Amino acid sequence: MNEPLLPLDEALAMIRVAIPHKGLARIIADRDDPALDRSAMDGAALRCADGEVPRTLIGTLYAGEVPSTFHIGPNEALRIMTGAAVPPGADAVVPVEELRIEGSQLFLSRPPRPGEAIRVRGSQAKAGEVLLPDGTQFTAARAGLAAQVGMSLESPRRIQVGIASTGDELVDAPRPHQIRDSNGPMLTALANRLGADARRLPSPPDDPEALRKMFSNLGDIQVLLTSGGVSMGEKDYLPAVLNELGANILFHKIRLKPGKPMLVAILGDRVILGLPGNPQSAYLNALLFLPPVLSRLEGSSEANPWKRGHLAEAVKNRGERPLLLPCALQDERLLPLRSKGSGDLIALAQADACAWIPEGGMEAGETRYIQVI
Repeated sequence: MNEPLLPLDEALAMIRVAIPHKGLARIIADRDDPALDRSAMDGAALRCADGEVPRTLIGTLYAGEVPSTFHIGPNEALRIMTGAAVPPGADAVVPVEELRIEGSQLFLSRPPRPGEAIRVRGSQAKAGEVLLPDGTQFTAARAGLAAQVGMSLESPRRIQVGIASTGDELVDAPRPHQIRDSNGPMLTALANRLGADARRLPSPPDDPEALRKMFSNLGDIQVLLTSGGVSMGEKDYLPAVLNELGANILFHKIRLKPGKPMLVAILGDRVILGLPGNPQSAYLNALLFLPPVLSRLEGSSEANPWKRGHLAEAVKNRGERPLLLPCALQDERLLPLRSKGSGDLIALAQADACAWIPEGGMEAGETRYIQVI
């Protein structure tokens, strides 16, 4: 009796559990934020107790200047810029739009309100406060926050991804019974688009010793994408070689069409994505599985690849697996393309997206889709 195939969502969940997430060290406020009362607007710093009477301007204070240079006395005001620390004696900042200046005199259009347009010291964070806990995912905003509290936080380095198409049939100048390697350039381009540092490797033949040699010469590669060699053919040696080398095979075969033979393994500190050999299967499985692997290794947040669109017409799916169907995309309308199966690279290249078609097919209507980038 055949074992049930692993659903896509469960396969992705297994990857997230198996690959440790490289999170950030916690970020702690090194001082109050803001460290002093600061002006939130360009305007005039003054005393509310003086009411609406005209003020005498005593100078201008810019962001970064020492606020104690000035002291606001009765019926005085100070021109102040956004971000400047509020000087002693002032308890409000009136926006410039509500002021009139004539020579050294400042006139108000209304009475000032205590505390207006002032960012109060410590109103965003207190010194010693934990702003982000250990293990938080990297984002650009969090890099900025780390810099604000005096921490050095480098952007994640690009993950080194190797791409190796396998198979005796792959040659540069094919005879009718042979083919060129289209998966290698396609997967390299995809990995680069996803932010990895992608590198094409020589294509090993269908030979266990050639596969062993490839695995022993990966250098600094952190993720290896292979295509082919994972199905049920006599020369599909990749699963056996990985087992022999002591790899932890997370799963082999998923409930998805195309892409059933998909294999994911951990070999030492490397992640192996064993993609099927047919181009639609190879590309779509890489599009689904490579992003979460990269985000785990980088410590960055994982984007949801799925969008919602309207399937323009009914689609049959007689198989027992969900189908990813190549479609043209026009204003969130998914227009199915003629596809002759997982080997049809033409249909994939003409597509903008692949729509999720459940077992049994579906009528026209709302469904999710993944864009073919």
